[in-house]
Amino acid sequence: MIPSLLGLAALLLHLAGLCAAMHAVMHVRTPQGAVGWALALVFLPYLALPPYLFLGSSRFVGYVPLQRLRSRQAGRADWPGRGGYLARHPPQPACARYAAIARMLGGRFHGGHRLRLLVDGEATFAALFEAIAGAGHHVLVQFFIFHDDALGRRMQQALLERAAAGVAVCVLYDGVGCHALPHRYVEALRAGGVRIHPFATRRWRNRFQLNFRNHRKIVVVDGRRGFVGGLNVGDEYLGLKPPLAPWRDTHLELRGPAVADLQRSFARDWRWVTGAEPPFLPPREGEGAASVLIAATGPADRQESCSLFFVHAIHAARERLWLATPYFVPDAAVMAALRLAVLRGVDVRVLIPARPDHRMVFLASALHAHEAVRAGVRVYRYRPGFMHQKVLLVDDDSAAVGSMNLDSRSFRLNFEIAALAVDRAFAAEVEAMLRADFARADAVDVSEYRGAPFARRLAMHLARLVEPVL
Repeated sequence: MIPSLLGLAALLLHLAGLCAAMHAVMHVRTPQGAVGWALALVFLPYLALPPYLFLGSSRFVGYVPLQRLRSRQAGRADWPGRGGYLARHPPQPACARYAAIARMLGGRFHGGHRLRLLVDGEATFAALFEAIAGAGHHVLVQFFIFHDDALGRRMQQALLERAAAGVAVCVLYDGVGCHALPHRYVEALRAGGVRIHPFATRRWRNRFQLNFRNHRKIVVVDGRRGFVGGLNVGDEYLGLKPPLAPWRDTHLELRGPAVADLQRSFARDWRWVTGAEPPFLPPREGEGAASVLIAATGPADRQESCSLFFVHAIHAARERLWLATPYFVPDAAVMAALRLAVLRGVDVRVLIPARPDHRMVFLASALHAHEAVRAGVRVYRYRPGFMHQKVLLVDDDSAAVGSMNLDSRSFRLNFEIAALAVDRAFAAEVEAMLRADFARADAVDVSEYRGAPFARRLAMHLARLVEPVL
């Protein structure tokens, strides 16, 4: 009896593996990924089925139709006087070379922004807490990670104080990114009047998914001040947790019409999770001279919008392209764009960490760094601590700050956001910041790979095989 039951179970597992393999062939985005999953599911269903349940899906179903429906129901795509506001603050002419990005994302550049570059955790959280403390109408907060530590509890208290003062406070956090967050942290906020929810897929199968994480970092205060960048809420982002300390990261504060686009991005995620509308206020009259496009990308997009964002920005470079990313695992399109930029005579530099926080990603990144160096890209490893910033500088007039990494998760699986700014003064600030970072970095040369032991080089190539799920 027992052998027959075991045989039946084995048969059912193989049938399930075959069905999953057909699903992978039909739905996995890349041919390499489809082949890898299909072979594993057919020949090793005992091992491959569980991870496929967690990692196999590559598309986020239902998000876009729901947003269109609820946007029509809400009837609030614009704010009163928006047309006149935008006419008084047109985008700079140089924005035209990024028109394809705007069309792809269904967005537009807006002029009239004042920008403040926040070059570390101390500056970022000082600005965030000052803005939140002055909120009079609403505070929108979205982070991938909250920790129940000193900084996390300070953020909790700041939000509770505003809620107690009658300010509408809405918080989104990622359920996987905050897997270690105690339930009491969330309940204390909820009991204090903060509307707080985890980002979730709400599909029976996708409840098991580790993909489709909401990696965005957004704070909006009263519709007038917006923040976006690479920092989450935790003591390590202040550089208080060795061995990765000091932590190197960058955030950006915006004042101007793009803050409304940050609110709209938050609203789309909030509607998906809650079915309700968050509070909204229009931005103030033009605060400065910078032009900004808010680039919100994710797995619900029809195209691989994050990867294409980088490809187009790289192609736009004529003199300089500097990138800072903690995870340098570019896909074929981005690597090809970097190679072409070098051939055009562009000064292409990439800043990556010297210390790992994820060992497999670090190994894959090391192999890509070697290939980039061979192609003429100047790659540098930041020495003092872990480098987590996500910054792009193009020529002498354009820069982007946000949550986007150069890896498959950001390109295809995570919801991400960045602000692309066209303004010579702001680009000069970013240039000065990155020059200081490069001065604290060591250049990578081919000896890093060629001089490594065989076992380490083998590990690099093995890590590249699993890039799609890193």
